[in-house]
Amino acid sequence: MTTPTSSRGRRRAPTRIERAAGRAAALQRPRVILALLLLLALTCVMLLDGYLRAEVGGDQRVRSGADSSEVPDAILDGGPILTFRGGQATTVSVPAKTIALTFDDGPNPTWTPQVLDILRKYDVPGTFFLVGSMVSRYPGIVRTMVEQGNEVGIHTFTHVDLSYQSASRVDREMEQTQLALAGAAGITTTLFRAPYSSETDAIDDYSWPVYQRLGKDGYTSVFVDTDSDDWKRPGVSDIVKWATPKGTQGASVLFHDAGGERSQTIAALPRYIEKMKAKGYTFTTISGVMERQRAADRQAAGGGTPTGPRLQAAHHQATGLTLYEGKALIAAVAVAEWTVPTLSVGLAIVGVAVLGRFGMMLVLARRHHRQRNGHRFGWGPAVTGPVSVIVPAYNEKECIANTLRSLARSTHPIEIIVVDDGSTDGTARIARDAAASLGMTNVRVVRQENAGKPAALNNGVRNASYDIVVMMDGDTVFEPDTVRHLVQPFADPSVGAVAGNAKVGNRTTVIGAWQHIEYVMGFNLDRRMYDLLRCMPTIPGAIGAFRRDAVLAVGGMSEDTLAEDTDITIAMHRAGWRVVYQEHARAWTEAPGSLGQLWSQRYRWSYGTMQALWKHRESLTDRGPSGRFGRVGMPLVVVFQVVTPLFAPLIDVFTAYSMIFVDFRAALLAWLAVLGVQLLCAAYAFRLDREKYRYLLMMPVQQLAYRQMMYLVLIHSCVTALTGGRLRWQKLRRTGEVGTPAGAG
Repeated sequence: MTTPTSSRGRRRAPTRIERAAGRAAALQRPRVILALLLLLALTCVMLLDGYLRAEVGGDQRVRSGADSSEVPDAILDGGPILTFRGGQATTVSVPAKTIALTFDDGPNPTWTPQVLDILRKYDVPGTFFLVGSMVSRYPGIVRTMVEQGNEVGIHTFTHVDLSYQSASRVDREMEQTQLALAGAAGITTTLFRAPYSSETDAIDDYSWPVYQRLGKDGYTSVFVDTDSDDWKRPGVSDIVKWATPKGTQGASVLFHDAGGERSQTIAALPRYIEKMKAKGYTFTTISGVMERQRAADRQAAGGGTPTGPRLQAAHHQATGLTLYEGKALIAAVAVAEWTVPTLSVGLAIVGVAVLGRFGMMLVLARRHHRQRNGHRFGWGPAVTGPVSVIVPAYNEKECIANTLRSLARSTHPIEIIVVDDGSTDGTARIARDAAASLGMTNVRVVRQENAGKPAALNNGVRNASYDIVVMMDGDTVFEPDTVRHLVQPFADPSVGAVAGNAKVGNRTTVIGAWQHIEYVMGFNLDRRMYDLLRCMPTIPGAIGAFRRDAVLAVGGMSEDTLAEDTDITIAMHRAGWRVVYQEHARAWTEAPGSLGQLWSQRYRWSYGTMQALWKHRESLTDRGPSGRFGRVGMPLVVVFQVVTPLFAPLIDVFTAYSMIFVDFRAALLAWLAVLGVQLLCAAYAFRLDREKYRYLLMMPVQQLAYRQMMYLVLIHSCVTALTGGRLRWQKLRRTGEVGTPAGAG
């Protein structure tokens, strides 16, 4: 409602706004934290997955040729089973005509089940030394393994040479594998085999302290007597021959059920079992060997109780905290195993889509520029009649005078309607004084109770005297020819709205320069593409023009969303009007000067766009122009303004992860290649807009800092949308530094 009263007595309006802003801020903080926690969780999932694959914290060093002078000869010459009963290092040998089949590096989803099937067929037990990371990835195989009566031992969590590791790393490798076993099969084990170990005579001065330390913790270390060397893939016959002990000697025999292609192992194993059974051998587990040795000791002692504690089977039931922590580990790994590959596929699709979008933008932007700037192009008879310029203003004392000063130089006849939306800083008075000092008789200042920007624009439309209305922000300045260029497309009767070319005026700061790049490349290059596709999603609030009757016919500027400019643009499409882009109609606007202000603005834009898309979702099934926008424009906006940016932080996380843990050079080259494509697009956009290329020097830094903030804003907006939050139109602080268009270059 228009009121002639002064601003005196209006203290309730700003108080209400301040209270609403405070409530909004209180609601936003948890959402920001939730957005950051979501990104942190995804990063942790990636790190967990990388740790499982030995990309994070992996150590490929393998010690060889070290001295063994500190290792007792009895150990070096002893059997393959090393125990520390009563604190004394003791070795146990496998009895004659006895085979303890052991398998390393599993479980593997391809080969381990085949090994288990063979063992079950021949009723032969095996002892599997498992890598903890593989256990956590394939818990079902381990569960089946134990249920079939096989024995399991620890082969570390990440398959590292423990002789190079610190005491804390050794403990972590063991504890994590125990947790994985607890979560997978509900057990823990006392058996251990070190990666890259062989016979006991290979123990050196670096690994011996590790075995001693683990022995004190109750672990039994297991070595081999006979190595099939199946990992070399020498052929089935050689594997069987090399795994066969001499004469009637017993042996701890090594095979592998993982770590590479194991088809020869699968073929050799049945032949080996049949051969050894034919020679009168029996098969047992490592615990079985130790029980037989214990029985022999008792018999040698005349049936008395042997000294030292009684040896128990290697498996122990996992209980209490260990069991629950193990199940939690298995669950976390399952999430990582599902999430990371899914994200990888999604990122690949997003990468292709983004590059495709860049290509499409370049092609269509070039076509748009050549078409609209060709000698034969014209909208029709020149539009020379006066138009109404609507300036909604709320507390714009710093900028309103500059805005009116720029309009005073307009080369096109205009009337100016300043709609003061309950300002408390004297905006209305400043506007009247500025108009009087400039001798502008075409300015009307309309005042209303504070009701928001959409209401102010609707008030201006109702008060407009002419058929074409130009809408601009109260912090924006026009060039003298801006209005003239902006209204020319209305010579085409199918055109219902025109988007102008918004430029960042305060680009001398780092934040301003970043936004300048974004405006030229991201906004104006996009608008050229959308114009040719006839699905322009947004007419910028800083500069846009409409047919007055068309605006009234669609219900005016809606208060249903925070993005009234996107809302009205889509409504125009659905009403059958054509929306075009006029690159020569330039407006200079004051971009947010701080990160906090920028966050507030982009949060409102992002959330408002989601609201507008949801409001007009029925256009997806409409026919005619409405359906065209719904099936062309809306998917493009959703994919490239919502979905793709949501994946973008993960691209950066994957890139950083690859640089740190995988291949720095390859990851860096990939990142530079993508940056190069973006620079190419930006350079072409700057050329079309005749902008200075020096600002592009800021683009690499923009990719590292500014872009991340925009991603968080979008995540924040998505969380708000999903939780049903609502926001009010937020006023940004202005400085009034964008005084004239000429000074903005």
